Amino acid sequence: MKTLGIYIHIPFCVQKCNYCDFLSAPATKEQQQRYIEALKIEIKQEAPQYKDYTAETIFFGGGTPSILDAAQLAECIAVLYEYFSFAKNTEITVETNPGTATRQKLAALRSAGVNRLSIGVQSANNQELKMLGRIHTYQDFLQTYQWARVVGFTNINIDLISALPGQTLATWSDTLKKVTQLSPEHISAYSLMIEEGTPLYQQQEAYPPLPSEDEDRQIYQQTKHILAESGYHRYEISNYAETGYECRHNKIYWQRGIYHTADFIGFGLGASSTVAGKRWNNTTNFTQYLTNPVHENIEQLTINDQMEEFIFLGLRMTSGISKQEFFDTFHQDIETIYKPILDKWTAQKMLTQTKESIQLTDVGMDVSNVILADFLHSS
Repeated sequence: MKTLGIYIHIPFCVQKCNYCDFLSAPATKEQQQRYIEALKIEIKQEAPQYKDYTAETIFFGGGTPSILDAAQLAECIAVLYEYFSFAKNTEITVETNPGTATRQKLAALRSAGVNRLSIGVQSANNQELKMLGRIHTYQDFLQTYQWARVVGFTNINIDLISALPGQTLATWSDTLKKVTQLSPEHISAYSLMIEEGTPLYQQQEAYPPLPSEDEDRQIYQQTKHILAESGYHRYEISNYAETGYECRHNKIYWQRGIYHTADFIGFGLGASSTVAGKRWNNTTNFTQYLTNPVHENIEQLTINDQMEEFIFLGLRMTSGISKQEFFDTFHQDIETIYKPILDKWTAQKMLTQTKESIQLTDVGMDVSNVILADFLHSS
């Protein structure tokens, strides 16, 4: 049986955050229910193509999945279990935002089989949260986190964003220390990307200045230091976990080598899929999705495309990529195809190689975008 990761996109939120360029928007309760019905129809229609797969993960992302009633998310899970084969220990994650989750809703999600929460707090500083356009305070997050523990969640991720306008090394360190004191099993710490079209991009002069390049570097180093000191091992560029709590859904995506028979199917508005070397996304038009969720931007990946993706995604992991897995997947020697690039970055101590694997060094991780981009379109 081949492995399948399932992503469910919930494109609803209370309000758009000032930095957000994801496919999401506020919606009425009636629109949300119509969407859930369309989602269930799409799952039923697509499922027959995946009889040879075992699904190991389900990930509800958004938007804000927790804006829905727990019963609506439970319906989606029930339909998936009716039409797909699942592993016994399937990881089921729901992204949750403080302000949209009650104790009762979290208990209902737990009863429906959800066994992992990803809570988007982003900062422990209320001024930073207000500046970002978040609907919650840090105290709201603490209540949500406490409820999650009380109802039985033992696998919780906390999302954080660094390098915010006006942020200092002191305020970021305070956020990290407050969050680690709660002992979540997983922490994702991303650096802010100011995306075109967002309020933060269009009105930059109205916000405090961004940290300088030197301050940004200090923030980055402090993240590694505080999280390591608190018992979290870094297993991907922006992700840290206690032993045994790495996000399985994302690992399947990043580690194409180990899971070279794994595919990804996305359900919902604009959701992307990669199956048997073919990639596509669902329509991003809400009205069309409700009536006919057509596939768009269908692309058959070439072998070169797949090799580049293998390296680009795999090197994000601290464990790196396996030379043998590359050969088993593509029947070619990675050292022959990419020798000039491998030699270049190894000489600069940005990459390290053993007989079995290739990894970014700690310094290489710091400038990973430059190194990873070098592999694209080079084969």
